[in-house]
Amino acid sequence: MNAATKLGAYVLGLAVVFGGALGVGNAVGEVGPAPAKSEHGTTHSTSAAVGHGGHEQSTATAQNDTPGGLQVSQNGYTLNPLTTIKAGEPTDFRFTVTGPDGRPVTDYQVQHDKKLHFIVVSRDLATFQHVHPEMAGDGVWSVKLTLADPGAYRAFADFAPAGGSGLTLGADLLVAGDYKPQPLPQAVRTVEVDGYTVALAGDLVPGRASKLTLRVSKDGKPVTDLQPYLGAYGHLVALRAGDLAYLHVHPDGEPGDGKTAAGPQITFYAEVPSGGEYRLFLDFQHDGKVRTADFTVRAGTGQSEPAVEPSSSPSHGEHAH
Repeated sequence: MNAATKLGAYVLGLAVVFGGALGVGNAVGEVGPAPAKSEHGTTHSTSAAVGHGGHEQSTATAQNDTPGGLQVSQNGYTLNPLTTIKAGEPTDFRFTVTGPDGRPVTDYQVQHDKKLHFIVVSRDLATFQHVHPEMAGDGVWSVKLTLADPGAYRAFADFAPAGGSGLTLGADLLVAGDYKPQPLPQAVRTVEVDGYTVALAGDLVPGRASKLTLRVSKDGKPVTDLQPYLGAYGHLVALRAGDLAYLHVHPDGEPGDGKTAAGPQITFYAEVPSGGEYRLFLDFQHDGKVRTADFTVRAGTGQSEPAVEPSSSPSHGEHAH
């Protein structure tokens, strides 16, 4: 089979997978439990939730209960990728968010120090990048982006237009070449990343706020001097395996509030829309560098996973903030 035939078959297969994934997302939205706001923290969830900087998040509307990130267009806003990416080549990736008038949006609310948060993950959830692009005066965003391997990726734009509610839009990025999907990593409670150990405590329970605590240590000693990163001591992104429903979860408390310690523990309250497997990606900053620890978690059992020896967390790309 020549390269063109391979790519054609690959793209056709992706169309089937993506169509099925969206159907699953819509089905979950129709029958899933209505989320409740947590007094402890903030969550991007399947309905209204308080998001970045305390702004009201509208990741779903009364007419559409689809979880955040499954739609390229919502409430008149559309995510428009403008650049094709080749595997392994650093690319000046460009995109726009157009508004209800069809023009690129140029006025955004600042949320956690940024007007827009941009996250790119592979469809198999093996790789993760949390980057912050820069916007030109005409509303075109750009960021240096390298996708090492061929395959299917999902890009998420997390933002709040001026005078509007927060949104998370998602778009597929296809990188040509032989695609070799990776199996979902096993569920573990402790991972190693760049010399740090991160341990996870807590369980995800569908339909209610679930407490998750991540403890950071290095060389067997707790890290008590985490540095603020985008206005917090940590950022946690949760993605549902299968359709990549998106939840951007924020920690309980913030630096300088007089009660939140700079580690070793970072506590989050997250609400997931359904049972099943999720991938958690924790960004934290120490010694001037942002690192990412990732976990696979099963929601719905209410049972803690058995203790597992730490696994080495691979690099998930540069944090170009």
